Amino acid sequence: MSNQGWLSTHVLDTANGCPGAGIVVRLYALGDDARTLVKETRTNSDGRTDAPLLSAEEIAAGEYELEFETESYFRARGNDNAGQFLATVPIRFRIADVNEHYHVPLLVSPFSYSTYRGS
Repeated sequence: MSNQGWLSTHVLDTANGCPGAGIVVRLYALGDDARTLVKETRTNSDGRTDAPLLSAEEIAAGEYELEFETESYFRARGNDNAGQFLATVPIRFRIADVNEHYHVPLLVSPFSYSTYRGS
């Protein structure tokens, strides 16, 4: 039986009120004292990745970390505050049920961020 779940993300730039386009996103699998790069991609003009970070065939239970390169994004937008506080944003989470959709949005500005489990 094939898994039905998948992992996706979406970045919203709360400082400028727009999607976070062109942000480098890295997905790591976390294990016993190990962090393994699973995928590296970039957000599209809508702040989303063109494909799921983990497809139904790839998703596996475990602990993961998403890493968003926010400093270079805000610097490219001409933001004078880029990198003064946040350089990258890490989000650690667990996938418990491979049959569910895990959506991990990032709402970010040069000085703050938030996330939640979306739908």
